[in-house]
Amino acid sequence: MNVIKYPTAEELPALLRRPVRDAADLNATVSAVLSDVRERGDEAVIDYEERFDHVRLQDLAVSEQEMQEAWDGITPQLRQALELAHRNIEAFHRAQRFEPTRVQVTDGIECWQQAVPIERVGLYIPGGTAPLFSTVLMLATPARIAGCGEIVLCTPPQRDGRVHPAVLCAARIAGVSRIYKAGGVQAIGAMAYGTETIPRVYKIFGPGNQFVTCAKQQVSLHGTAIDMPAGPSEVLVLADEQNRADFVAADLLSQAEHGVDSQVMLLTTSPTLIARVEEEVESQLAQLPRCEIAAQALRHSKLILVHDDCEMMHIANLYAPEHLIIETQNYMELAAQVVNAGSVFLGPLTPESAGDYASGTNHTLPTNGYAVAYSGVNLDSYIRKITFQHITPRGILSIGPAVQEMAAGESLEAHRRAMELRMKAVE
Repeated sequence: MNVIKYPTAEELPALLRRPVRDAADLNATVSAVLSDVRERGDEAVIDYEERFDHVRLQDLAVSEQEMQEAWDGITPQLRQALELAHRNIEAFHRAQRFEPTRVQVTDGIECWQQAVPIERVGLYIPGGTAPLFSTVLMLATPARIAGCGEIVLCTPPQRDGRVHPAVLCAARIAGVSRIYKAGGVQAIGAMAYGTETIPRVYKIFGPGNQFVTCAKQQVSLHGTAIDMPAGPSEVLVLADEQNRADFVAADLLSQAEHGVDSQVMLLTTSPTLIARVEEEVESQLAQLPRCEIAAQALRHSKLILVHDDCEMMHIANLYAPEHLIIETQNYMELAAQVVNAGSVFLGPLTPESAGDYASGTNHTLPTNGYAVAYSGVNLDSYIRKITFQHITPRGILSIGPAVQEMAAGESLEAHRRAMELRMKAVE
């Protein structure tokens, strides 16, 4: 890892930059695949599955027999863990339900909002080097609570043409409607445009690599909503002299093992902690099955020494991390100063992995600095709030003159006359 001591304000923009692929090359590649899927449908998806996931599929849809075999095939311990996580995720997201309020804005005018679920949503579950069955729970559970009529899931198959059994079990527990074997850009294109087998959805959710993120952003320009630009995983840990170096190292490595393009950062006021964390990272890294992946991620990760808590929080908010872990002794005090973050983990006993799986909060979060403007996935992500208004004769007389005056001021005569006619009717 790279150690940086007391960076200046001028050095921070370059220091906090994420590792990204050249955008022009990325956009062109993704655009070509999306266009092909839009043009050729299932045939294109099957061809890209053979090319990228190295399996020739006969059918994109997961059968009920495959679902049952997966259910019977996982261990009782894993099934119980999935069910426990689902209960906690459900409890947290159910508490987010919107309660409408009717507002009498003035005499004779009543306005209100109604929460209406998105009718058909698409969930993308990455495969790659790890089956993210936990993401199924994170995305499908709030969709079901919100009342989405159809929940479509796409995920890349394994080399044997099957979906990882734990992914299918999580989908059954969380209430997914239909599951398809498709990954990467082709899966995003299939859900955005629809194919002979995979239905078009109205909004796509789910994390992925830079290709998937780019694909989501491109289809969002052509009528399909997306949750957020969620790309490679990242974590920022804030720690001080009193922290356990093994805890900090474990938190850094838990993100580094996600992928070679992940980024992990440590901000601390303690030079001795940096030295201890470096030793712990080296020791723990050697024990990880995914050590080669984590080691590559660590090459563009940083340990940053700062002067004080004030500087620490300034840099943290500037970085706007996907995951922010505050393990300092005064973690509640620093938590009150958080402005930009996807999800925050407080205290030495709250590892980010708890939020990844079973604490109840959602782990689908904005990355690459998008936490300055985006929230993580929540119940509101799956609903639209439609506004209603009802006006009585008293209301018309109350706002009619103002509406006419403003419409005339904007030179919108039809607007003015629409109100004028009502005023004459009630007068």
